[in-house]
Amino acid sequence: MLKDTLGRPIKDLRISVTDRCNFRCPYCMPAEIFGEAYEFLPREEILTFEEISRLAAIFAGLGVAKLRITGGEPLLRTDLHRLIGMLSRIDGVDDVTLTTNGYLLAQQAQALRDSGLNRVTVSLDSLDEEVFKTMNGRGFGTRRILHAIQTAADVGLSPIKINAVVQKGVNDHTLVDLARHFKGTRHIVRFIEYMDVGNRNGWKWDQVVSAAEIIRSIDEEMPLAPLESNYHGEVAQRYRYRDGEGEIGVIASVTQAFCASCTRARLSTDGKLYTCLFASQGMDLRGPMRDGANDEQLAERISNIWRRRSDRYSEERADLAPLQNAARKVEMFHIGG
Repeated sequence: MLKDTLGRPIKDLRISVTDRCNFRCPYCMPAEIFGEAYEFLPREEILTFEEISRLAAIFAGLGVAKLRITGGEPLLRTDLHRLIGMLSRIDGVDDVTLTTNGYLLAQQAQALRDSGLNRVTVSLDSLDEEVFKTMNGRGFGTRRILHAIQTAADVGLSPIKINAVVQKGVNDHTLVDLARHFKGTRHIVRFIEYMDVGNRNGWKWDQVVSAAEIIRSIDEEMPLAPLESNYHGEVAQRYRYRDGEGEIGVIASVTQAFCASCTRARLSTDGKLYTCLFASQGMDLRGPMRDGANDEQLAERISNIWRRRSDRYSEERADLAPLQNAARKVEMFHIGG
């Protein structure tokens, strides 16, 4: 089994298929920076479906069993269902999932399911209309997203997870309502501590609502009990409702870092391998592939990168806090969440 310097195996690959998005969430792609004049990657620099599928198969040969499609907003990539079909047929891959903002999901859900997609995660930071409009940066309401979630459930893309980034003073007062809305639906809401991803969201420690605070707020109204992880390396801490009506999760990468069990690699839109969400640079796979490297040579390149991996940014964050703006980090829309 391929392992890094800290003994962590490679099991999960997150694949960003586009750097474009139809939302302008302030914590990821603030509108004042990513406006009409912003230059996204030209088509020739973006991996083709065939290149993505080839690399994914090589990763599977090294131990990856789970593929997650991300962006940007992945459903902006034309004919994404075709890529899903290619990935779902790779030997060794037993789970192909997708993270989306949901805006285009209802129209594509059936085709994605028919092509082999197993599950979806939908980002929905609040059910409060005004809060949600502010947080998506486009003034979009929740109705279309809620319809997409129901459509995805109807076609069998379940269990559905709903991701909510919690930011103090922005949407923290709405998190209990979000939990209550999906309680008993079999959908799993996962509350995510506001993270210092990228370089442009103005992250500060005092904007973080801790996982402990999130759980306490929900538990006061809908009693919770902890659950065991589904598997080693699961990022969310799980809690069940004591009345049996489902579960929620919290992702506490700020206050309770889980670097020690991280098994995720990330493939950027332009074909770079990143070994951490907070990495400053990736290692190029597209160049060698287009220059004629065979599968064995690409596998060796990936293996060498992973064997040298020592990332544990979240565990080191407390010491880095005074210098949080000094180190450049890759933007999340290039490598997904």
